[in-house]
Amino acid sequence: MLLELAEWLAKDIRAFNVFGYITLRTVLAGMTALVISFVLGPPVIRWLMAKKIGQAVRDDGPRSHLTKAGTPTMGGALILIAIAITTLLWGDLTNRYVWVVLLVTLGFGAVGWVDDWRKVVHRNPRGLASRWKYFWTSLIALAAAVYLAVTATVPAQTELIVPFFKTVAYPMGIFGFVMLTYFVIVGSSHGVNLTDGLDGLAIMPAVMVSGALAIFAYVAGHSVFSRYLGLPYIPGAGELAVFCGALCGAGLGFLWFNAYPAEVFMGDVGALALGAALGTVAVIVRQEIVLFIMGGVFVVETLSVMLQVVYFKWTGGKRILRMAPLHHHYELSGWKETQVVVRFWIITIMLVLFGLSTLKLR
Repeated sequence: MLLELAEWLAKDIRAFNVFGYITLRTVLAGMTALVISFVLGPPVIRWLMAKKIGQAVRDDGPRSHLTKAGTPTMGGALILIAIAITTLLWGDLTNRYVWVVLLVTLGFGAVGWVDDWRKVVHRNPRGLASRWKYFWTSLIALAAAVYLAVTATVPAQTELIVPFFKTVAYPMGIFGFVMLTYFVIVGSSHGVNLTDGLDGLAIMPAVMVSGALAIFAYVAGHSVFSRYLGLPYIPGAGELAVFCGALCGAGLGFLWFNAYPAEVFMGDVGALALGAALGTVAVIVRQEIVLFIMGGVFVVETLSVMLQVVYFKWTGGKRILRMAPLHHHYELSGWKETQVVVRFWIITIMLVLFGLSTLKLR
């Protein structure tokens, strides 16, 4: 009798160990990262100013941007610090997905740090040579892709899931999965980097997309919810909701200082890392196409640069846009910076809601 009572009490205590709940830890991760950003933000900005790590502004850009010259940059390091500390504090460190996403994020952040440091501190306008930037980011992305491919335990982990259809999924095999993963991680990384050109423009869409991916991660890692909603069950993926919560909190904390007029800019150290993080999470939870939808602002910004370059070379000097990326085109067309930012935020909200609708519309 006493043995049965002891077993019942032990089971009951485990059941009420609320700190084991992913949902609670996700919320706490967001709050912790937010507080860390608030606390470390001012000293980080002062350190950047003391080191004279200021933003350089293009002469051919909007004239209103000339006042931004000298504003501290490389503030994305603040985001990475908050994400890393919070994930290590609230995440399940025995979960391989947590380490994959965290290492990819910090790896891309390191590449961005070197690029920013050479541009700003060493006054080298080229920064890290493009070939080396693509080499190191490609190496990190390929390493993550190969690891995820060889450690896949169920077929759904390497299938391309098509939203809005319950039974449409395309087996890609290891090679196809590795290539798709590589392009998603690298593409989303550079997409966020190209978008980061106005105060608060890139960070808020990244936060919104990360919040939506947290929901997808939680569902994918829950056998009952994933089966009910017709999504692939990915054991362990639910833990990525905690990482996404940390990204949301760190991003919102950074936005406090990055909102117009910005006290600090993200720099490549933040933009490359955040984009890679979003891409890696989307790959793990098998929502690459949904990421393409929700991150539509990043996609359009990237396409605007590609089209501008191709058209310029093809026509011998003519331009489609007044200036690329797209946000600069609207600025030169008469929109105020805050109008561009808020309108792009509104578009992202609509795209994220549309992406979340794929949870049920199947």
